[in-house]
Amino acid sequence: MKRKKILLVAITALALTTGGIIYAADHIDSPSATADPTADITDLYVFRAPDPNYLVFAANTHGLLTPGPAGTTTSAKFDENTLIEFNIDTNGDAVEDLVIQCKYDAASNSMVVYGPAAPSETGTRSKLEGSATASVVVTAYGAAAPTISTSASGIKLFAGPRDDPFFFDLDQYKKIVAGTATGFNNPGTDHFAGLNVLSVVLEIPKTLIPTASGNINVWLETKKKI
Repeated sequence: MKRKKILLVAITALALTTGGIIYAADHIDSPSATADPTADITDLYVFRAPDPNYLVFAANTHGLLTPGPAGTTTSAKFDENTLIEFNIDTNGDAVEDLVIQCKYDAASNSMVVYGPAAPSETGTRSKLEGSATASVVVTAYGAAAPTISTSASGIKLFAGPRDDPFFFDLDQYKKIVAGTATGFNNPGTDHFAGLNVLSVVLEIPKTLIPTASGNINVWLETKKKI
């Protein structure tokens, strides 16, 4: 789901319960995203880490990047004027109680994280909250191994290109919409196979995300500096 508001370029919503994961995905489907793919949200994932004391937050942006030396992944970069913001509702009122903000620093080629922290403003306006809590150098395309940092508070962080994890049979979907097919094939053909995205992945200690009900709702925004 994406919508345009004042500072909000794109939004993908995800609802998470402690028992599982619900996710949403989208790729270049609005005029703002087409004009600025660095702000386009393709996927949001939130799930338990292998260590049950941690949650993983993954944001994918800049979809449909092609691989290879001549592909668009080689030149794709995060935008230092685009804030990637995870919004966390801990009490079920659909208003963010905590934010995790990810901002690219071009000078150091690093992704810098602020939070989790209570936001000064809610809705479509944001400002960086407090001091940075984690940072990592962006992993280059084709690197032999990912660069992962661990902060003093236990936040693990990765940023860089990755294979698009979302599976969707777009051609079959178009046939269904056109009325020439009645359903999807099993397993179908992944339209996004071999294409890449830019990912920001965090592993957050649960102690940094206190909840009132035991469940959290999470949605992701990209916001432009004005």
